[in-house]
Amino acid sequence: MPSVQDDRGYNQMFVDSDALEIRTGRRVHAMIEKLSENDGVKGLHVLEIGCGTGDVSYRLARGTGAIVYGTDLCLPFIEQAKTSYRLPNLKYGVLDFNNEQHLGNIEKTGRFDAVVGNGILHHLYYSLNKSLANIYRLLKPGGKIAFWEPNYFNPYCLLIFNVSIFRKLARLEPTEMTFTRRFIRRKLEEAGFCEIEIEFKDFLLPSVPDVLIQPLVSIGALVERIPVLKALAQSIFISAMKRE
Repeated sequence: MPSVQDDRGYNQMFVDSDALEIRTGRRVHAMIEKLSENDGVKGLHVLEIGCGTGDVSYRLARGTGAIVYGTDLCLPFIEQAKTSYRLPNLKYGVLDFNNEQHLGNIEKTGRFDAVVGNGILHHLYYSLNKSLANIYRLLKPGGKIAFWEPNYFNPYCLLIFNVSIFRKLARLEPTEMTFTRRFIRRKLEEAGFCEIEIEFKDFLLPSVPDVLIQPLVSIGALVERIPVLKALAQSIFISAMKRE
């Protein structure tokens, strides 16, 4: 799949396509639904980690009225986001999520009602305990998380994450690894999260030809209702809450 590389030469996101547009819209919609289950999203302070060039943060800010802060450790991505997306309730900044000084600076601005991400936790696989603890630290009591991550059991993910030659071709980071539902649930529980939900979702890949998008969306919605088959979905959708 054609991808966009960061300033270190690693693939971080897919190039624009009609399938990606629909896929991203569906993912943001799922995030909004999860974050708005109780009192709505408008006015909430939302942090996105690994925002890349800013599309998801922009959609969240535009679609909800939430105050959104999109962050990424890649300066060129943040500069592009600031140029491409502008709203009164949206800002972007460089953040190394496992850098104590960076975290301390962002913590001074106040804690967040929600922390979200689209394909970012698996980049933090080998520091996941610390990363989840940092997310927990930045949340207000009762704050929520919503993350989309690659599903370990998806055939494509199994191939590119577990076979060295395909990892190299896909330009994956050395620290990047997908995980199972059981694994991430255990990590979230250890970090102190509650009301954990992890769903197999999404069979739409960004490289799908336009003519196949709607058929695959329809088939995917059906397959997601079949217990054995839905485990092959491309992603898992993770949500949880910080204890009150």
